[in-house]
Amino acid sequence: MKKYLVTFIVAFLFISCSDDEKYERLNQDPKNPTEVSEDFLFTSATVSLGDFLASPNVNINIFRFISQYLTATTYVDEPNYDLTNRNIPQSQWSEIYRDVLLDLDDAKDYINESENLTQGEKDARIGQIEVIQVYAWQVLVDTFGDIPYNEALEAETVTLPAYEDDAVIYQDLIERLQTASTLLGSGQGFTGPDVIFGGDMSKWSKFNNSLQLRLAMRISDSNPGLSQDAAEDAASKGVFTGNQDNAIIAYQSSPPNTNPLWEDLVQSGRSDYVAANTIVDIMNDLDDPRRTYYFDQNLGDGVYEGGTYGAQNPFSGSTHIGENFRDPTHPGIFLDFAEVSFHLATASELNYNVFGDAQTHYNNGITASMNYAGIDDQNAIDDYLASPGVVYNSADSNALIGTQFWIAMFDNPLEGWSAWRKYDEPSLNIPESSGNPVPVRYTYPINEQNLNEANYNAASQAIGGDTQQTPLFWDVN
Repeated sequence: MKKYLVTFIVAFLFISCSDDEKYERLNQDPKNPTEVSEDFLFTSATVSLGDFLASPNVNINIFRFISQYLTATTYVDEPNYDLTNRNIPQSQWSEIYRDVLLDLDDAKDYINESENLTQGEKDARIGQIEVIQVYAWQVLVDTFGDIPYNEALEAETVTLPAYEDDAVIYQDLIERLQTASTLLGSGQGFTGPDVIFGGDMSKWSKFNNSLQLRLAMRISDSNPGLSQDAAEDAASKGVFTGNQDNAIIAYQSSPPNTNPLWEDLVQSGRSDYVAANTIVDIMNDLDDPRRTYYFDQNLGDGVYEGGTYGAQNPFSGSTHIGENFRDPTHPGIFLDFAEVSFHLATASELNYNVFGDAQTHYNNGITASMNYAGIDDQNAIDDYLASPGVVYNSADSNALIGTQFWIAMFDNPLEGWSAWRKYDEPSLNIPESSGNPVPVRYTYPINEQNLNEANYNAASQAIGGDTQQTPLFWDVN
């Protein structure tokens, strides 16, 4: 009798709920809607990506360790490149696919279905989304190599997506940015929901072109023909020309909209990170004026002593990260003029048809980094540019550009790691505790090995082995 009663009740509820929408609404949690607007999705995805890039949390992002800008005081697994203890690859994988790429894909659907937007407005919004999506895809490729791409966002039809060749993905990303360049000029895109430029479409166009330049220069060794074509195209359409163009996310003074750096360095009340001796020693040797911005003077006026990289370090006896980075409103950086300038310097050295010359772009990159750090004394900057170990000469261009690029990316550590892999400069330290070499990629998440085993095995074989020392396709020197 019971089973018949249960069957009757289930059938009754099914019929009743399908007859009247009001019953369906009663089952919805108003605080956790199943559908949200494209505005919310665009903002949320952009902030999620910005938070990920800025975060120093060892459970999420250890690029500040791998780039050897920071090291640890007590818990030294991560500066010794143990990625599996906290399952860091899985955290990044989930964050980018779920909270950035999938949300932006949903936003595209809502935009295309909208009856309230003109076609020009739709195109412009799709263009903005494309820039952020391409950025997120590049983060994944530059971290792992081959990844699920075309099938990755088709969860309803493809549960076990295949991995695709990272070089082919890069080529497609460049093509997407070239298409987005036209879309961005079609009308007015997101304004209020745009936490980067507030709807300034001219700056979005520069951001798009500057990101294309980044992609183009990353592959200058592996695909010089495509690199040159894409770099020249980006430069001709207009890239960043000053710090006023920087793609940054502005944080607020109160949670939950503060910079993740503040959350881990100040709000947590912990003392887990100090400046690494790697960058401190290099900047000390160059008498670099940016030390007053990058580092605190907790050991005395003008005294900077980084913690031994990969070892346990006393917090009180090591140089701390600078005061500006402990401000909850400290902006997060997606891409800046300094980075663009170093890409242009390399392009010029390769005789690409881009405006300006290599030395000018190199000096512009350092100057932009100095200015962003609050150093406006042009005489001090000029003295630095003319000093030994810094003054530009074409014969040492790789070492000079690589080192200064890496220094300038202190607050954009994924790009600092990429610059080091690209230029093989400067020389980084071997971590004290493990003696492990610096990773050139993350290993794939454990979940992929367990749940997407066949595709994981194929990808691992395709790239030459799922190890931290398997170089990406563009890391050929």
